[in-house]
Amino acid sequence: MVDYMDRSTKINLLKEGVVKKLCEVLDKSTDRGWRKLGEIVGKEKRLKVSSDDIEICSLKVLELEGSPSRMLLRLMGERGCTLGHLMDYLQTLANPDAVQCLKPSPLQIVIQPQSLALISGHNLRLSCHAVGKSPVQYQWFKGKEEVPNCMSPDLLISPVHVRDAGFYICRVNCGEMFEFSHWAQVDVLTVHTPYGQSFHSLESRMKLVMQPQPQQLNIGDNLQLECGAVGRPIPQYRWHKNGLPVPNATKRKLIILNVDQEHHARYRCEIVCGSEKMWTNEVDVVVGSNDFFLNSVPEQLHATDKVALLIGNLSYKNHPQLKAPMVDVYDLTNLLRQLDFKVVSLLDLTESEMRNAVDEFLLLLHKGVYGLLYYAGHGYENYGNSFMVPVDAPNPYRSANCLCVQSILKLMQEKETGLNVFLLDMCRKRNIHDDSTTNIVLRVTANIVFGYATCQDAEAFELSSSGFTNGVFVKFLKKRLLDDEKITVVLDKVAEDMGQFDATKGKQALEIRSSLSERRALTDSIMPSDSPDLAHAHSRQWAKAHELPESMSLLFDCGAQIKLGFAAEFSNVLVIYTHITKKPEDMSVCQAHVTDFSQDLDVDPKEMNRETPEETGTYFLSGSLPQHCLYTRLSSLQKLREELVFSVCLQGTFSAMEDDPVHWNKAINIGKPLIARLDLHRAMRRNSCLQTCLMPHSPSQSPCHSPRPDHFLHHHHGLHQAQDPNRLSPQPFYMDVYEHHQGAVNLGQCHSEPLHHSSGGLSSSPGRFSIPIEASDDINELQTAFINSLQL
Repeated sequence: MVDYMDRSTKINLLKEGVVKKLCEVLDKSTDRGWRKLGEIVGKEKRLKVSSDDIEICSLKVLELEGSPSRMLLRLMGERGCTLGHLMDYLQTLANPDAVQCLKPSPLQIVIQPQSLALISGHNLRLSCHAVGKSPVQYQWFKGKEEVPNCMSPDLLISPVHVRDAGFYICRVNCGEMFEFSHWAQVDVLTVHTPYGQSFHSLESRMKLVMQPQPQQLNIGDNLQLECGAVGRPIPQYRWHKNGLPVPNATKRKLIILNVDQEHHARYRCEIVCGSEKMWTNEVDVVVGSNDFFLNSVPEQLHATDKVALLIGNLSYKNHPQLKAPMVDVYDLTNLLRQLDFKVVSLLDLTESEMRNAVDEFLLLLHKGVYGLLYYAGHGYENYGNSFMVPVDAPNPYRSANCLCVQSILKLMQEKETGLNVFLLDMCRKRNIHDDSTTNIVLRVTANIVFGYATCQDAEAFELSSSGFTNGVFVKFLKKRLLDDEKITVVLDKVAEDMGQFDATKGKQALEIRSSLSERRALTDSIMPSDSPDLAHAHSRQWAKAHELPESMSLLFDCGAQIKLGFAAEFSNVLVIYTHITKKPEDMSVCQAHVTDFSQDLDVDPKEMNRETPEETGTYFLSGSLPQHCLYTRLSSLQKLREELVFSVCLQGTFSAMEDDPVHWNKAINIGKPLIARLDLHRAMRRNSCLQTCLMPHSPSQSPCHSPRPDHFLHHHHGLHQAQDPNRLSPQPFYMDVYEHHQGAVNLGQCHSEPLHHSSGGLSSSPGRFSIPIEASDDINELQTAFINSLQL
């Protein structure tokens, strides 16, 4: 929604304030009001406004605060009326007051302050930016009182305290004219948790920071349940009891006086923040005796922390490109954050970057932590061991070029984690070019869950689409991930949902392998370990990869002022946005852009200084970024070797020198943002996940020469059959069109380079899930029991 646009803009995109003023003028006018406007529009037949439509509009006067003009404008907008059409109609109507409503005001507030909730101790920033024909002055108010020394576009309180909560508004003056901004509500939460640093990366996204706790009450006691979320706009709350809304329970705290047996129930709260929605954990409120409470409430399982590493590889150098991993990683990142996971989300990693990222992931694990690894990209499986393919893998690739998932599991076990979850969104075809056998010795533990996007020796698909859509696995996983159920139960439901999807029936089915003996769920609460220093050190390690530069205001010698802001789309993707907040009166044209980035980043000029986030390839933050800015997207931050230094260039043309533009430059150093701080670009530092796989060859010794082109004959369905029946191509298998009873669904390429079993040589897959077990007194009995516990 914007205030004023070009004539081709649809009128249903006009901002509410403009529509409201226009409706007030048209509703009050008798001979030149909405009814006359409807007659003028109806005569042209362009929008097909009939006399019946006008009669429907007139009935709006019978409603409380009903507006016939608003109804008429809504009908016109639905039928394609543009701002140009409306201006012409109002000119014909000869109502100058109505025409004036659509003309630009000499003073416009282009950025309104937004309500938000944040944690005490963080920085509060409210922004209000206006443009006028003369210099603009600002004054902030809290309620009716002026905020001392707050006369700039940005209101900053650092650190913010509970006493700073309230309603804020900004008055903007331009000469004799003035405008007030929208009211912005600020809610400040006090949260005693080491996870407070987890809100720096995307301050506009909602984050659940306070869960309700189970209650044991006697009849006549008072019930108080409290939850809390931070985000922008300010979250809204709705409490539920046994699945039904509690009347008038729309605050963070649910307070019920003098409880009795009817309040004995399960409670949870629905929280909405803009387009986002989440649920708190469901908790028991037991009303009765102590004996009843102890016998009815089982011991609650918990994690000492929750950590997730999400990797999406899509831009392969020697293999087919993928689309879905970017969407899948973004969606899962937001869902896991709602479950209090510390999430590191990375796109397009090379082999050394993947291994170093795993090492950093392992540093965050310790006893009792829930560790989750999600991978989307090309992959394969040999002898029960799964391999993730980096973006720089050669063609063909072998185990030495890839990461073995089971070797990562072994390292996680050494950390004595409470739960190990692997969600592998990749193909599991046999790789005939890899004849190595791994020897990974795993401990006997009852806390392992594997969720494979597809079955053994099968492909995992992404759906073909002109836009960005989820892969098949995450399409259904994201609907269940927040369920307060044992993780294996959640995956079972996902498998059932996938089984009903016609497009992949018989082609892709979820496979679950688990040794989980307890009711562990991703929704389990976090109770830090007895070592607060260790937990704090791990929190700081995670926060290093999610520190955003502070936004800044740049003042140039000519008097122009530019706001420079930052947002994170992923842990290794940064968005920079610029906005001119002040322009000298004698400057007719003023433009600003960012340039001169490090060559390490290989920034695409098409992704720099664009008018919309989507033009830069930023598809997920457009709703939370400020409007009326220029946007630049920096990806692959993990390749940044030095601090990020770039230039902000200002170009201005003065009225007295129309043909002679003037340039100003400012060098900006923002250090190493986000994941760049961890220096993943370096050569493999510990190589720990590599050392656990006892390979017959190392990367330096692996023969990776691609076969000659004449070895392969291309089939029109994408199945590349070798001339030699004992050799098959490593090229991808494409399922172009899959027919079903509702029509044709186009399946995109699979998340691997499927390597089909040959008519001779190695078998396509082993007979059972091959996991060696650590030696003990009776290794055979232990191995059999443990492998059987990883049930299909």
